[in-house]
Amino acid sequence: MTWFQSYNPDLESARNAMLADNWWIVALRGGLAILFGIAAFVTPVATMLAFVIVFAAYSFVDGIFSIALSVRGARKGERWGLLLLNGLFGIAIAAAAALLPGVTVLAFVFMVAAWALVSGGLMLGAAISLRISHGRWLLVFGAIASLIYGLLLFASPFIGALVLTWWMGAHALIFGVTLIVLAFRLRQHQGQHAPNAVAESGLNLGRRP
Repeated sequence: MTWFQSYNPDLESARNAMLADNWWIVALRGGLAILFGIAAFVTPVATMLAFVIVFAAYSFVDGIFSIALSVRGARKGERWGLLLLNGLFGIAIAAAAALLPGVTVLAFVFMVAAWALVSGGLMLGAAISLRISHGRWLLVFGAIASLIYGLLLFASPFIGALVLTWWMGAHALIFGVTLIVLAFRLRQHQGQHAPNAVAESGLNLGRRP
């Protein structure tokens, strides 16, 4: 099948051109990560509590909307029991997050660890299709940093919220600096690819051998 070709030079060129032409998006992502990392080091307790509060507020609002949908469904004679249970569960989780922030932080540790592992794995896979001249090693470095960060969180889930926030801040700073360096590396290759590379690669994907 053409969707699983081992190597497609047009597709590879289109991917590299897309990253080079949108280098500023990579730089913006890196800048936001650096700002978050600085905030985590300057106000670690406030940063962690902010995560708990945002999660509790989201869960509460989502539960209210789910209950509202269940009531509207009941008025129309539709099945609404699962929506009601989902809404009540969301409100209960919000209350637990507000009343038991320690448990919420522990759950948040595992969530961040899973995110770091998945994000690192996906970045590592994306680095394979990036040319060395475009900064492949930078993307690999960022992926390895994410994987190590996720493994450390899973290995020490009961660390204090302060240390966790510092880890998050360090990871964000390293990740952000890596993305900014990668962005300016990509900027050097902006406009070097054929403008119709993306369109040609899309056509080639649709062709049968």
